Amino acid sequence: MSDAAPPTVPSPAAAKAMLAQAGLLKQIGQLLGAVRASAVGTRLMQLAGCILVAVLATAYCQVRFNAWNKAFFDALSRRDFKDFIYQLGVFAVIVACLMILDVTQRWLRETMKVKLREGLVRDLTGRWMMPRRAFWLANAGEMGVNPDQRMTDDTTVLCNLSIDLVMGLLQATILFISFAGILWVLSEDFSFRVGDSDYAVPGFMLWAAILYAGFGSLLSYVVGRSLVARSANRYAREADLRFTLVRINEHLDGISLAAGEADERRRIEASLSEVMGAMNRLVLGWTNLTWVTAGFGWITQAAPILVAAPLFFSGKISLGGLVAAAAAFTQAQAALRWFVDNFSVIADWRATLIRVSGFRQALIANEDQLDFGSRITYKQNSDERLTLSNLHLESPAGRDMLQEPHAEIAAGERVLIVADAGTGKTLLFRALAGLWPWGSGEIANPAASPIYYMPRGTPYLPTGSLREILAYPTAVSAHDEAAFAAALARLDLERLVPMLDASKRWDRELSQDEQMSLAFARIVLQAPRWVLIDDAFGSLDNDTLSRVVDLFDKELAQTTLVHIGSAVQGHEAMFGQTLHLVKDAAAPRAAGSP
Repeated sequence: MSDAAPPTVPSPAAAKAMLAQAGLLKQIGQLLGAVRASAVGTRLMQLAGCILVAVLATAYCQVRFNAWNKAFFDALSRRDFKDFIYQLGVFAVIVACLMILDVTQRWLRETMKVKLREGLVRDLTGRWMMPRRAFWLANAGEMGVNPDQRMTDDTTVLCNLSIDLVMGLLQATILFISFAGILWVLSEDFSFRVGDSDYAVPGFMLWAAILYAGFGSLLSYVVGRSLVARSANRYAREADLRFTLVRINEHLDGISLAAGEADERRRIEASLSEVMGAMNRLVLGWTNLTWVTAGFGWITQAAPILVAAPLFFSGKISLGGLVAAAAAFTQAQAALRWFVDNFSVIADWRATLIRVSGFRQALIANEDQLDFGSRITYKQNSDERLTLSNLHLESPAGRDMLQEPHAEIAAGERVLIVADAGTGKTLLFRALAGLWPWGSGEIANPAASPIYYMPRGTPYLPTGSLREILAYPTAVSAHDEAAFAAALARLDLERLVPMLDASKRWDRELSQDEQMSLAFARIVLQAPRWVLIDDAFGSLDNDTLSRVVDLFDKELAQTTLVHIGSAVQGHEAMFGQTLHLVKDAAAPRAAGSP
């Protein structure tokens, strides 16, 4: 039940424009702001602080380990057995500390992934479940496709990759800072001779590491930049396939009765082909990138020794110094080539970031970002009246209109809205509910009286007990214990009374007629002041229809009823006023309507 004005969600064009305008830093900032403001924000900050301390401690131990290399190999070169045994003891202490730090980092890393996902998913689901927002987003084009995929799989991948990449980048940065000084000291007086002249290159090993990794990073970007779009396309196609499978599973009865398995198999195979095509393009991109990453990986096996060799042969460092210099170069170069090693992961992360941030941007879009063309005006009366003035509805099929230029529905009245052939009955229902604002005219809702909306088709039965379904969306505690059984009995559903507290998939347990009766039992229990029904009477059998009409004559005698649909044969007298929905063929379509 609701009388809220419709929220705003961007059109497909507007959504794409907003996403294009939102750069990488802005997308990251928006998601970080959402997580920081969530209930887990403080906990995430604490975990981040602990991770920073653990990474710094690990870097310190790695520097000590690098220094140990020099002492250990110098002891070997001197054949100093006593110092050799001592260095093994030092090695054991360093390794023990590194093991403890690695385990600690793993726990912090995984815990932070869980908390980050909790904060992000809570933010997205909270905004998605704002009044009418999910419905509007579903009609917003590409941004509203497969929201479940964006809030589950995409957020999981995004959070996992974000933590892994941030920790990797942090470790790489600290390692580079730690070992850059070592490389500089080792090669600060390096020079090379050309002819009769010596040319000094202070910090030769440091500059070599930077140039080597920089060239690899640039080459990785050039070769692998298409992976972002390919990864995003892969996630979109995966979501389409999952939607196809879920939709088939939800309609197995109809498919089986129509012998439509072969047709559905073709749909599945078409969706699967799209996924395979996206995956093949992604595999090709990964393969091309591997030429760069694998090549640099193999060259790196020898590069540290080759870079440090001039210092060794010039007598400026010992064998232990050569090993220490090569290890320091390896650590610094590994830190600098973080981008090379993680480019495919970064592309995957960027693709999920685009999907999740674009989805969130669509959820928080403001009115001034939208252009829907002509809109219906929604107001609230100061008394118990629903008034409709010059109401026109806009849709891709054309325009419909309420034939009566001004209609007034008083409290307790029974009104039938008859629709001509080809007009949008459901469109009118959605417009009156605030879900479809495109068109013109004015709808003024009754003051302080929420309207109960009953859409066309099989009613929505949330997961839970029958008691919760009857009370939905109100709390079970808001109703008397005996009222639940009485409501079921009134619709000839006494057999369900012993199962009031049983939680099942009731949409599968009950027949369609029983589900319709359960929906009217919900109205009996909640006794709303206003009820708006989209052509539900026409789908009821004669016995159920008679019970429903009797309800509105007795228990719901004070309830205002507005029914959109055809006249109810044999019960025409129950409606005191009849309105007419007709085609407005003379009116042009408004620009910007969906």
